[in-house]
Amino acid sequence: MLVLDKPYVSAFLLRCAAEHDLPVLRTAVAERLANGYSLHYVDADAIALTEPAAAPRILTTSENALPLITDAIPESELAALVDLFKDKLAFRRATASLHPDIEFRGIPLAELADTDPADFPYPCVIKPSIGFFSMAVHPLFGPEAWADTVTQIEAEMAAARGLYPPSVVDSSVFIVEQMLEGEEYAVDGYFDADGRPIILSIFRHLFASDHDVSDRVYVTSKEIIEDRLPEFTEYLNGLGGVTGCRDFPFHVELRRDGSGVLRPIEVNPLRFGGWCTTADLTAHAFGLNPYLAWMGAEVPDWPAILADHSGQTYAIVVLDNSTGIDAGEIRSFDLDAVRAGFGHVIEARPIDYREYPVFGFLFVRTPSSDLSELEAILASDLAEYVTR
Repeated sequence: MLVLDKPYVSAFLLRCAAEHDLPVLRTAVAERLANGYSLHYVDADAIALTEPAAAPRILTTSENALPLITDAIPESELAALVDLFKDKLAFRRATASLHPDIEFRGIPLAELADTDPADFPYPCVIKPSIGFFSMAVHPLFGPEAWADTVTQIEAEMAAARGLYPPSVVDSSVFIVEQMLEGEEYAVDGYFDADGRPIILSIFRHLFASDHDVSDRVYVTSKEIIEDRLPEFTEYLNGLGGVTGCRDFPFHVELRRDGSGVLRPIEVNPLRFGGWCTTADLTAHAFGLNPYLAWMGAEVPDWPAILADHSGQTYAIVVLDNSTGIDAGEIRSFDLDAVRAGFGHVIEARPIDYREYPVFGFLFVRTPSSDLSELEAILASDLAEYVTR
């Protein structure tokens, strides 16, 4: 079944659910987000009726929905896996045997200001143990930046209260871990009934600099998928082995260093990329619908899917509010002007920036030989598109 929840459900997913009669958990939020689509609702006790041994095929659109599942079947293996993956500190501990070289440390928020940062594994990253959307994520390149970083984190978490429930962003504990080197990738997929990983998309995360931790641009292409599919499948097979995943959809973020060593940043349980991004663009770009693939336990024929896609790069552009201007001071954001900077826009999604710290999303296509459009938007703080 689908579990729909805030912050966003795309028209593509709603249309897919309606046309294919996918079961949707009936909640007040889901009914509000349905936007007029006639959906096949099932009642809330449907989750509790799914015994763990039956391997229920559940997919959410957001971490907001996870308590609906874990509260309904708290003693299940599914709930245990959700809790494991949502807690970055618990996840690091559980996968330490795979990555004994990764240094990390958990610190309660209340103790951050009094913590001595001298022994941190620089460069490192500090972030909420339970977090989402790069919120309160900061790189550290030396102990001299610690006091200012803690001040920023306290302000960011105060501003975020009310945006997301504690199951999505919990500021009580932070994790400091060494900065993982190499290219970053985001992968959607699922573990099948035998625990084998089935990959449904691969995106490379582009950054403006070594200090950039934003989610601004993710790209995919025939070449990226072909190059990384075998090694990512092999790695996820090992990850699934130590965690015991079966019939379990995921969105995993990985780093691949210059030697080809893979290390996980995090695994997001029971969903694909947030805000209906990676799955929707995969469908637009390649004709593979990850929602239906997971629900139907389909294994993609990647050579056939990618046959006619040489030389084209598809990108998700996240227009987060990086202006430094408080949303309350912004009268408008010119999404059309942003669109004009791209030769081929597949879809533009405006978002209410007064409710969430993002102006919108773009799905774009560009020649793989010329990524200048993406490089330009990476370098922009978007202030030029704002009217105060």
